[in-house]
Amino acid sequence: MRQQQERQFSSFDEQALYYRYWPAMAGNTPPRAIVLLHRGHEHSGRVTHLVDELDLPDTAFFAWDARGNGRSPGERGDAPGFDALVRDLDSFIAHIGSEHCIAVEDIVVIAQSVGAVVAATWVHDYAPRLRALVLASPAFKVKLYVPFARPGLALMHKLRGNFFVNSYVKPQWLTHDAQRVESYRSDPLITRPISVRVLLGLYAAADRVVADAQAISVPVQLLVSGADFVVHRGPQDRFYERLSSPVKERVHLPGFFHDTLGERDRAPAVARIRQFVQARFAQPLWQLSRRDAHRHGPTFDEAEILSWPPQRNSLADLRWRGVRAGLRLGGKLSEGIALGLETGFDSGSTLDYIYRNQARGKGPLGRLVDRNYLDAIGWRGIRIRGQHLQQLLREAAGRLRAQGMPVRVLDVAAGHGRYVLEALGSGEQRAEQIVLRDFSALNVSQGQALIAALGAGDIARFEQGDAFDPAQLATLDPAPTLAVVSGLYELFADNDAVLRSLQGIAAAVPPGGYLAYTGQPWHPQLEFIARALTSHRDGAAWVMRRRTQQEMDELVRLAGFEKVTQRIDGFGIFSVCLARRCA
Repeated sequence: MRQQQERQFSSFDEQALYYRYWPAMAGNTPPRAIVLLHRGHEHSGRVTHLVDELDLPDTAFFAWDARGNGRSPGERGDAPGFDALVRDLDSFIAHIGSEHCIAVEDIVVIAQSVGAVVAATWVHDYAPRLRALVLASPAFKVKLYVPFARPGLALMHKLRGNFFVNSYVKPQWLTHDAQRVESYRSDPLITRPISVRVLLGLYAAADRVVADAQAISVPVQLLVSGADFVVHRGPQDRFYERLSSPVKERVHLPGFFHDTLGERDRAPAVARIRQFVQARFAQPLWQLSRRDAHRHGPTFDEAEILSWPPQRNSLADLRWRGVRAGLRLGGKLSEGIALGLETGFDSGSTLDYIYRNQARGKGPLGRLVDRNYLDAIGWRGIRIRGQHLQQLLREAAGRLRAQGMPVRVLDVAAGHGRYVLEALGSGEQRAEQIVLRDFSALNVSQGQALIAALGAGDIARFEQGDAFDPAQLATLDPAPTLAVVSGLYELFADNDAVLRSLQGIAAAVPPGGYLAYTGQPWHPQLEFIARALTSHRDGAAWVMRRRTQQEMDELVRLAGFEKVTQRIDGFGIFSVCLARRCA
């Protein structure tokens, strides 16, 4: 029997979460670990049997109690949102790295049911350089049996706020193991209720991850229970088939109920996991390169389709012509839509309007139209991106000062520069110098006015410059210690140009300095944007090629930076990362 230790770690919001730790019984260089994630409603005590059954004495094991479950704090079955559980996992892996000196490259995550969706979403959204991922009966689509249950829950949540529903699942539907069934019934740490906000977040994240599984390239093993009464099999199959993982394995387990890793006759399943894990640890870490994703691959194909117009006078063509006509009509009422039509919906002027988030228009109807425009999911994500960016800018300033380095900021494509000026133009983290640059003369003039309005003229200046000219960036004097590139690379499909820009930034930023960068790994309105909205570049259609988080991180790494932390909105649309300049 392995010796178990009980520990806690501080998550992203300083909440102390409980976990169990089994040190390795034999040494490895470098050390390696397996992280176990339990089912929904359960806790780490329900997966401890796997530590001995997997029989990997040279590997450390970790198992947490998810927030709101087991011995971790929080209202039972609740969290600030499903995305908070994903961010908890990111914090847990970071804690294992800092406290136990085990790098993410030497970790395998084994997760079941809801825990498997948490793990898959984390790998999709944060693109960790994980050794491997094992998913057992992931709850990508729960069998709800009640007609229209999901839209009904969504409507009730909108009308009455968060509330709880009890699990309908009977213990005997989970496993054939009579002893485990009885232990489920008597376990005081089992949490039967689950909050609707977590449940709806689970559904949304699962839909997104299954649809965009091509973004995942870490080795994956999927175990599918053949007689699962709790979750549907179809989404598990689609997820597996869409994976771009160079190493993947699907294991069908006939007759297994939903508690795959707690089934009575689980020995063959555990043996397959052990075999897969040992093979992954025996081979060097290898990930699919996405350096040339702008030339071929899923996101290239997606953008190609969106750039091709519908056949003239087809139903699709008539539909989008109608949508564009509606936007022109809306522009006569809404100031925000009118600004987008005039300057481009991706312009610095439009983004500054979105950040201000004040509905304006002709009369009450115009303000209502403008509020509906401002509340579009993409613009809500943009505002969250702005908040995340300001958080990471302040964090970077604190890191620099802790290293004894000055805070000299360069934003290579600042728009109006509002997020930088509000974050570092005043207060405790006020920078020593802020240089804002943009290619647009209009943005430069309006940014200069904003500097004056915010009283930052003594430390900030705005100048015209080309973010894609590496020679310009490399020769900036004095050298910036914190570079910012926000909302720029998402507008350009070409990785060659992006990498040249990043290399210019890397030539300017000294070792130990930082880069804050944004990404757009997913968007639910790509077709609407391509068919209905125009870009600031000559009023052309705004066709975007998404970059997976792995692709964006790879470009940053090739330029000489290493990502240290990340934020992403609950919709999974916009990410903000902080990377440190390597020596």
